[in-house]
Parts: sequence; structure tokens; C-alpha cells
Amino acid sequence: MGTYLDEYKRKLISTEKAAQLVKSGDTIEYGMFATKPIDFDAALGQRAGTGLEKVSIRGTGTVLPVPEVIKSDPEQKSFQYFSWYFTAIDRKAGDFGLACHCPFNYHEATMLAYSPAFAHAWADVWVAQVSPMDPSGCFNFGLGNSHNRGIALNSKIAIVEVNQNMPRCLGGSDEFIHISEIDYIIEGTNQPVFAVPPAPEPDEAEQKIAKYILEEIPDGACLQLGIGALPNLIGNLIAESDLKELGIQSEMFCDAMVRLYEKGKITNNMKAKDRHKSAYSFCLGSKETYDFLHENPRCASMAVFDVNSPQAIAANDNSISINNILEIDLFSQVCSETHGLRQISGTGGQLDFVEGAFHSKGGKSFLAFSSTFKDKDGNLHSRIRPLLTPGAIVTVPRTVVQYVVSEYGIANLKSLSIWGRAEALINLAHPDFRDELIKSAKGMNIWSRTNHIPF
Repeated sequence: MGTYLDEYKRKLISTEKAAQLVKSGDTIEYGMFATKPIDFDAALGQRAGTGLEKVSIRGTGTVLPVPEVIKSDPEQKSFQYFSWYFTAIDRKAGDFGLACHCPFNYHEATMLAYSPAFAHAWADVWVAQVSPMDPSGCFNFGLGNSHNRGIALNSKIAIVEVNQNMPRCLGGSDEFIHISEIDYIIEGTNQPVFAVPPAPEPDEAEQKIAKYILEEIPDGACLQLGIGALPNLIGNLIAESDLKELGIQSEMFCDAMVRLYEKGKITNNMKAKDRHKSAYSFCLGSKETYDFLHENPRCASMAVFDVNSPQAIAANDNSISINNILEIDLFSQVCSETHGLRQISGTGGQLDFVEGAFHSKGGKSFLAFSSTFKDKDGNLHSRIRPLLTPGAIVTVPRTVVQYVVSEYGIANLKSLSIWGRAEALINLAHPDFRDELIKSAKGMNIWSRTNHIPF
């Protein structure tokens, strides 16, 4: 340990000196989600307009506090900000032209981080919050394993920002970086790690959707719960159900999973891969969830490829994937990431799990949505549309979609014809929009005289 302490002291620098390492034209990679650096970002933001030019900063799912490199440089004289996965902060910045999305399937992040074929995407400087160094000289990535290690190892300069409040999340794979593998250490101001506010109470539509899906989940299922209130609601319902011997393989570890453990639902005994452990790649949740993960050997923090690759998902029987979508058209093309041209989130791992769950023996993927939404003026709109909103991005192609669920029912679209898909989706639409959708389907030649709607 003495040798590590000596090396620690040699590599320890101030945040101001760390920020001075950035040169014009550099690409900076911030740690993923809650491992985004805070003190380094503040110091770098202070360099805006001081002659530093064309610096690209990439984040993944930006959380509070709002990055200073965005706030300090609204005219983008020094910095341009990019995000692999849009959050509310990224959306708002994007609305003002201050953030740009980088599209990718989430499992590919590990490949981009490690493969020389993608060296053009490697960072000049990587900086992430980590937990304090352990006796072995390792810094743990805590709540944001994701693709941190690969990016760090292949960056020109690797910097860790130590936060005493970052949980130590055991692996897994790629959950740490050794002091010999980094260039500099910042001791941060130990701000509280970002925690997600409590989710709003589920509405009636969400409760109905959750119950439809719950009926499809078998004992021994391996669960993936996506981001948002609905997947958490389903997790809480499972906790109160009779289901047993469940497992977890989910890119995100969410609050509902703690309750599933407390109720004895999670054993991971039925998994073929990572048996006896809940595999995840990052966590966004409450402080209670973070405390649960801290040094918990029943949970395994992993590189995102090991969790999200369709092959890894399919390795476990009865993989169940549950995700939200924004809209779907009568051809069954799914958009989960934009409102027209406005970037809302990203593909993330949704397509990974839709494909992986389908190829799992007994697996099922569910894409869930409330049938309608209201615009800012209070007007009601259908999420099932004849065609996707102009500019909308196809997140899940129609050939991949399996189960879709609204408050009006559930439908398995696999093997259905174009006519059959249109009919099944209209059955899931709000009754006020069904006649209009049938008229559109006829005009698009995807409606047969043999189609029928059991109103």
C-alpha cells in the first residue's frame, strides 16, 4: 500500500492544473451518468473564452449539476457538448443548440471504447468521478461502469476525480481502473452523488399496462427494466406478486430492484450467465439504492457489452425486457427517442434488449406506451399514428418488434402481416382515434375487407 500512496501523491494535482491539460481541438470524454466529473468540469468551464477553441466534450446521460462547459459558453466559442444518451438536461441544451446527440446502440459502446477500428472516436482526455482508491490501488467506477474503462485506457490522458460519496460497486467486469493505468488524480469536493427524484404516482393507464405485462412474466424470469416510471411500477408490482426465483440482467439498476430483493423475489439462481448475481452497467436511483449497491456481492457492475449484447441477453432463458416508447405507426415502426425532429432520449439499450429477449428461450420483449398524450395546449393526440411524425427516428424496426402494450391491451406482432399489424395496433388505440386510423389504413392500402375491429 505504501508504494501506491507514493504514486498517489505523485499523480495528485489540482482541478485547475487538470483543466489546463486540455488543448484546443481536444475531445474530452466525461464519465457516464452519475460519474460525470463536477470539479474538473467547473475548472474547465472557467477557461471559456480564454483562447481555448474547438474543444468537444462528450457525456452519456447528463445529470445535475448542469455542466459548466455548457453554462459558461453559450456562444460555443470554446466548447461543443455532445451526449450519447439525451436526458432532460441534454434536451434543454439541445433546444438552444448547445448539445448534439451521438447515435449508437448501447452495447456497442464497449466495442467503440476498445477496438482500434474506432480509434477516431477515442478521447484525448478522459475524466470521471470514482470511489476512493482501495488497498490494491484500484479506483471503482461506482454507479457508471458502462464503457468508462475502455475509454480511459485508450485516452491520451486519463484523470480520476475522487468522490468519497461514490459507492463502490463490485464486479462483474471492467468495474475499476488501477492507479498504474491513470495519469492524474483530482480530489474532488465530495459533493453528494446525483440521485433521481421520487417518481410521480402512476396514472390509471400505466397501472393497466403494468398488469397486462405482469401476466406474461413466468417464474424464473430474467428481468430488464428500462428507464422511467412505468418499468419501476412494474418492478414494484412484481415485488407484491407470487412470482419467484427471478433474476436481473438490466443495463440500469433501478429503485424497484431493491424492493424485489427485500421481498425475496431476486435469487438469480435460474440464470445461465452470471448466476447468483444481478448484472447491470449503471445505476440511476435514490440514495437508498446507492447504499444497497455499495460493496454488495450479490450485484455485479459490468461493462455494457457484457450486459447488453443481444448474445449475452439471449444466454439466459426467459429474458423479459420492458421499455417505454414515444409513438408507433401502423406499419409497427417504433420511435422511442424523438418528438419529430426534437431529440428526447436515445436508442440506448432498447434495441439490444428487444432483440436479445426475443432470441432467449421463452423470452419476451415488451414495448409499452399510454395510447394518448396531451400537447402544451391540452389537445389530445394518439401515440399510434398512420405514419411516424415527420422527422421521427425509427428506434426499433418493425421486423424486430414483438409485444406492444397500451392501456387497451397487449399484442404480439411477430409473424403478423402488414394488415394484421395495423389491425392489432388499432385495437390498442384510444377509441376516439380508431375510426380515423382505419380510414388512414385503407388509404395506405394496409387494410383488407377481412380486417375487423372487436370494439
